[in-house]
Amino acid sequence: MISARRIITILGTLFCAVGTGFFMQHYVQAPDRSAPGSVQVASVSAIQDVVPMVEQALGAPVDGDEEVQLEDIALTAAIPVPPSAAPQPEMLPDNPVTLAALEDEPIIELPQEEPAPSFGCDIGFDAQPVAAAMVKLTLNAPCLANERFTLHHNGMMFADATDAEGRAEISVPALNKAAIFIATFTSGASAVANAEVGTLEYYDRAVVQWSGPEGLQIHALEYEAGYEGAGHVWAGAARDLSSAAKGEGGFITRLGDPEAFNPMMAEIYTFPSGTALKEGMIVINLEAEVTEDNCNTDIEAQILQKSGNARMAAKELVLAMPECDAVGDYLVLKNLFDDLNIARN
Repeated sequence: MISARRIITILGTLFCAVGTGFFMQHYVQAPDRSAPGSVQVASVSAIQDVVPMVEQALGAPVDGDEEVQLEDIALTAAIPVPPSAAPQPEMLPDNPVTLAALEDEPIIELPQEEPAPSFGCDIGFDAQPVAAAMVKLTLNAPCLANERFTLHHNGMMFADATDAEGRAEISVPALNKAAIFIATFTSGASAVANAEVGTLEYYDRAVVQWSGPEGLQIHALEYEAGYEGAGHVWAGAARDLSSAAKGEGGFITRLGDPEAFNPMMAEIYTFPSGTALKEGMIVINLEAEVTEDNCNTDIEAQILQKSGNARMAAKELVLAMPECDAVGDYLVLKNLFDDLNIARN
């Protein structure tokens, strides 16, 4: 009896032979593969060529019509089955990988810290009352050297400038007992100072202020003095606060920088009405000199006047200057200020 192992070997040889015949029949004859649905079948002759090989292996003739019963046949090839689970990526290590340089390079220059921007400026502003109802102002702004500023005080305004160190010292006639002074810079910075001026009630003051170059002047004629006389007080014979402190007569204070950008000027006449040594009339006039800078233009000015504890009076003035062929002449404007009638108590 033929063993199962031999039968399996014979069948394996048979299948190989059939496959070879199919391959030769399919590719050597080069059938038309373009025809849709065409199926290539191995020829019978290829199978018949295998029969002698089987007979030789069995040692007995094989009848082609006789059915061969096969049992316990184990297939040695099958359709590949994919794995139950796809391969997963490998897990990274728990600790991160740190790359290090092979050699440490020394830092030659340390980075410099950027300077912090400055958004403010500390301004010192002090007001100190002095003789003749004057106030000494001290402005200290180191970060605003050579800067123009405008000073405001009770309706009076003028423009000045700090020096190379950011300082400015000015003596200003007070126009209010509780005097408040405000300095404002073009950058928007500002400062405020105040002082209590208890002696203001003993003084009368006349103020003229304007924008632009010089040209306006206060002329005071004390005790019926004439022009160029001893009692003629003006910028050319201004006197100082000692005259008023002693009760001898008045003095002129001129404020503002005519060389500053967009100049704003002010001129003030002070007379010690409450401490005057003698009685009489004080006539106050305003004069305008015709210059090359103001000829054929309009000068806008304000007139301020304060007597003792009375409220300050204010007037607006628009002065049309003559043609430029009148340069050197003077316009005398009377009755803009109230004359002072000094009477001894």
